[in-house]
Amino acid sequence: MSAPIPDQVLRRLPALDAVRVIGALAVVGHHVGFATGRNTGDAALGPWLSRLDVGVAVFFVLSGFLLFRPYAHALATAQPRPSTRRYLWRRAARVLPAYWVAVVVCLLVLPQNQAAGTDDWLRHATLTQIYQHGQLKHGLGQTWSLATEVAFYLALPALAMVLLGRRWHPGRRVLGIVVAAVGVTVGWVILMATGTLSLGLHTMWLPSYAGWFGAGMALATVHVALRTGSGQRWRWLDDLGTAPLACWAIALAALAVAATPVAGPRDLAEPTAGEFGAKLFLYLLVAVMLLVPIAFGPPSRTKAVFDSLLGRWLGRVSYGLFLWHPLVLEGIYLIEDRPEFTGDPLRIFLLTVAGGLLLAAVSYYAIERPIQLWSRQWPRRRRITTDNQSTVTVATAAS
Repeated sequence: MSAPIPDQVLRRLPALDAVRVIGALAVVGHHVGFATGRNTGDAALGPWLSRLDVGVAVFFVLSGFLLFRPYAHALATAQPRPSTRRYLWRRAARVLPAYWVAVVVCLLVLPQNQAAGTDDWLRHATLTQIYQHGQLKHGLGQTWSLATEVAFYLALPALAMVLLGRRWHPGRRVLGIVVAAVGVTVGWVILMATGTLSLGLHTMWLPSYAGWFGAGMALATVHVALRTGSGQRWRWLDDLGTAPLACWAIALAALAVAATPVAGPRDLAEPTAGEFGAKLFLYLLVAVMLLVPIAFGPPSRTKAVFDSLLGRWLGRVSYGLFLWHPLVLEGIYLIEDRPEFTGDPLRIFLLTVAGGLLLAAVSYYAIERPIQLWSRQWPRRRRITTDNQSTVTVATAAS
């Protein structure tokens, strides 16, 4: 007979939806800093704007947490693993339709993309634009991280099978995840340091960010262990979750360190392997310290703010903001006939966010939401019935 599923384990964590907004706004700020020339031209503001690409770390850690949690939950509560077919179908329905529309619009509308050929269309349509040098087109530069994330989506079912095993031993599983993730990323950075891999190309590939995804997966395993009564050794994370200001102070301090030259150049110049490694570690610390107060601990005012109607709505449209803001940013410069690396960063940021949210809302209500609702009709959710109860396989959390 299937074990009862604790309500607190099944419950989604909607407050985490709003964390995506932080990541998306950070990425917008980073791109605005580059477009206005402030990343390198402003001694006071530039270092901070140049490191707002930390939003990518927020996305990756959050994806590792949300998508791995159902697998850990299934093992901890003796439930069947999430269906791989259903998981991949839902991921594709969530990510690809709006992305494909953005690709078509950017390649057709932006004059800088007039020379795009069939190979450019195919690379961007299949999210393989990161596997050769210099293939990211205008308005689509941010999609390198989406291509990396999709590689993680594809690998996740196999990773869950290998890293979780068949028996629930949360301590061993967390240790295994951390060792594997750190080992992959450290080994990848060492190969860059030796010149075997390129710091201009392979920094976009999945192994570079195994540590970020792995941190989310490890936290997901700990979260399930705590909620099922098998993770008392990690109670300190729930305690830490009650101190959001302390967590965010640590995140800010880590970002301040990253804003120094220790994390590499502020422009598009290649970092050294050591600088890239330092950046990976510092950004990981920022992302984890942002996540912990929202994912761990009891209900709080902080979580209530993130779980508000506005927070949830922003979370829903945050993917669209990520997709569309570069088009809006480039459109501002085209419409105003403004030279590159000029402009007031605050004004450009507000215009980009406003335009990005408008397009994001259109994308969500016209494309993303209808397709998500339609995608839930297939494949049918598998049911397991016993004499006394029916249990439904937990669906993979949205990301």
